[in-house]
Amino acid sequence: MFRFFTTRKWLIWAWLGSGLILASLWIQVMIDVEINEWFGEFYDMIQKALASPNAITLEEYWASLFSFIYLAGIYVAIAVSVSYFTAHFLFRWRQAMVEWYHAVYDQARHIEGAAQRVQEDTIKFSRIMEQLGTSLIESIMVLVQFVPILFGLSLGIPIFFFGDWPYGLITGAIVWSIGGTLFLILLGWVLRLVGIEYDLQKKEAAYRKILVIAEDDETIRPKRIDELFEDVRSIHYLSYLRYLYFNIGRIAYLQANVLSAYVLLGPAIVAGVVTLGVMQQIIRAFGRVEGSMQYLLKAWPTIIELLSVYKRLREFERQILVSDSAVA
Repeated sequence: MFRFFTTRKWLIWAWLGSGLILASLWIQVMIDVEINEWFGEFYDMIQKALASPNAITLEEYWASLFSFIYLAGIYVAIAVSVSYFTAHFLFRWRQAMVEWYHAVYDQARHIEGAAQRVQEDTIKFSRIMEQLGTSLIESIMVLVQFVPILFGLSLGIPIFFFGDWPYGLITGAIVWSIGGTLFLILLGWVLRLVGIEYDLQKKEAAYRKILVIAEDDETIRPKRIDELFEDVRSIHYLSYLRYLYFNIGRIAYLQANVLSAYVLLGPAIVAGVVTLGVMQQIIRAFGRVEGSMQYLLKAWPTIIELLSVYKRLREFERQILVSDSAVA
C-alpha cells in the first residue's frame, strides 16, 4: 500500500506533493488565525456601536467587513486549489498500488474477493485518505497555532472550576475533548465496530462474486444466492444495531459540546471582565482547539471504514506474497 513513497517512478509525486499539501495547509491555518483576530476586533466594534450611537462610522463598518472578505477569499482560493491537487495526488497513490496488484494478479486472482480488493478497496482507500489525511494534519497545525492564542486570551480571567489558574481554559478543553474521545474509542472497541465493518465487506464480496458467476453460469442455484443475501442482511442488521448504540453516545456528547466553552467562561461572563470581542475570540479559539483534539471522535465512523479497508488490503497482500513464495 505504501510503495508510492518508495518506488522511483512516484518519488516526485509522493514527496514533493506531500510537501506542497503540507505547506498549503499551514497557510490555511495561518489565515484562520488572522480571521480569529478579525472576529475579536469586529465584535468589539459592534459592542461599541450598540453602546453609543454613531460611535463608529459606516465607512469603518464596511472596511471591517471587506477585510474579512479579503481573508476569506484567499482562504477559499487556497482550499479549493489544495483540494484539487490532493485528489490528483491520491489517485496517483492508488495507481501505484494497482500497478503492483496488476503485476502479480496471476497469483492474486484465486484469492477470495481479489477483483473487489483491487478495484473497490483501492478506491475506498484513496478517498478515505483524502478525507482523513489532510484533516489530521490540519488538526495538528491548528493545535500548534491556537493553543498559545487560547492561553494568551485566557490570562487574568476566572474559569469555572479552575478559578484564576492561567492554564484552566486549555486544561478544560483537553479534559473534555480527550475524555470524550477515549470514551467513544472504548465504546467502539466494546461494540467491535472495526470487526463488524470488515465482516460486512466480506459478506458483500461473497454475494457479489456469486452474482457475477451467475451471469455466465446458469447452473448456479437461486437458493445459493438467497443464502448469501441472507448473510448480507444479517450482518447489515447487526451493524445498524451496533451503530445505534454508538451514535447514542457520540451524538449526545457532540450536543453537550456546544455549551462547553460557555460553561468554562461562565464566571468571566457574569463578572463582566471580558468584552464581546474577546469572548468571541476565546470561544472560536476554544472551538478550534477542542475540534482538533476531537478529530478521532468526529471522524470515528470513517476511521473504522479505513481500518477495515486497510485490514482487507493488508490481508490481500500477505496472501499474494504467500502464493508467490509457494510458486517459487
